[in-house]
Amino acid sequence: MPRLRPPPAMIREERSMAKEAGHVVGIDIGTSKVATVIGKAREDGALEVTGIGKADARGMRRGIVASLDEVVACVKASVEEAELMAGYSVERAYVGVGGCHVRGFNSRGVVAVTNRDRVINKEDVQRVLEGSRTISFPADQQIFHTFPQEYLVDDQDGISQPLGMPGSRLEANVHIITGSITSLQNLTTVVNRCGIEVAELVLGLMADSQDVLTADEREIGVALVNIGHGTTGIAVFEKGAIWHTHVIPIGGEHFTNDLAVGLKTGIMDAEILKKKYGCALTSLIQEDDMVEVPAVAGKKSSMVPRSRLAEILQPRAEELFQLLFEEIRGAGLDKTINAGLVLTGGGASLAGLPEVAEGIFDHQVRVGEPMEVVGLTNIVATPIFATSVGLALYGAKLEARGGGPRKKGGMFKRLLSQIKDIV
Repeated sequence: MPRLRPPPAMIREERSMAKEAGHVVGIDIGTSKVATVIGKAREDGALEVTGIGKADARGMRRGIVASLDEVVACVKASVEEAELMAGYSVERAYVGVGGCHVRGFNSRGVVAVTNRDRVINKEDVQRVLEGSRTISFPADQQIFHTFPQEYLVDDQDGISQPLGMPGSRLEANVHIITGSITSLQNLTTVVNRCGIEVAELVLGLMADSQDVLTADEREIGVALVNIGHGTTGIAVFEKGAIWHTHVIPIGGEHFTNDLAVGLKTGIMDAEILKKKYGCALTSLIQEDDMVEVPAVAGKKSSMVPRSRLAEILQPRAEELFQLLFEEIRGAGLDKTINAGLVLTGGGASLAGLPEVAEGIFDHQVRVGEPMEVVGLTNIVATPIFATSVGLALYGAKLEARGGGPRKKGGMFKRLLSQIKDIV
């Protein structure tokens, strides 16, 4: 009989990888890829990235789990690649949430300060935040984030931290994020089946903001745009808080499909052409540039001007940013984004997108890449890893504030998961 190789998790156990402390993990489960980042929080607030993993995603449709088994396999592949690089066994992770099922809206809570000395304490803050969540929303949705925007004490507004202040009335303006109960449960199930505990489900846009936005941008007003494979998410920040979120059902796959139809080529070939030669603005293309376009059904390939690709991609880019502009203007926030737009996500790598956005918004636009990171920066300094790096940073900051102890037992869950897969 052939000698059986021990499961990879058992090999990692022998290396005592799970005994190290201080690690934090972010897992971004997208429609086209699963990205895992393992890092350590540094005293200066930066994240030292020690391991990364990336796997092509299967079984996801616009941020929603369509096939549990396929997504589980992809997450396992991404996590194991990151583990081997970091020499660490993942037990617990912060997991990103996105897609059209995610909704955001503003709310307000009001409570009376009832303690004898009329000084606001933690219980008062907790009560006002709970009061802000007593609202009606669809039965198939659940709240998974409540982001404070500002507090008011006896009608004095603009307060970021009311603890210790004297007053008789406390109000809170908040931004609430809800998601489909089924979708959130499926994400949790996927990660749990990989033998990993979900530390928290985190809005992908909030994770992005941790590592691609500066404090000044969040303060004076900025629109963060994550262009994913199937959808594009937007979040508007001002005064250091998040004030508006929205998801548009247009993403990188729509650009790819447009190329496939316009050039009469296959989807995979169109994706390659988009990444290698694509540009969303015709004026940036030299007229004599030519591109070889593979044909379908084994037919002979043809040479096409690169400007033809731009002619196909530019209308879709203009449509996307026009929809984003109308969304921001409809929310009454078009005058608040003084720092312009920051683009991130895998789709933000398409050349010409910043220029198209600048023409529509009349604001400066830049492509955001992870900033507060050290170690492996030559790999993670790209919009593709912005969410996974941001998730790890979010977790590091939360745990630094006492967000809860790490729980053990992840290795045993992983071994049990692998045994179940074998059976």
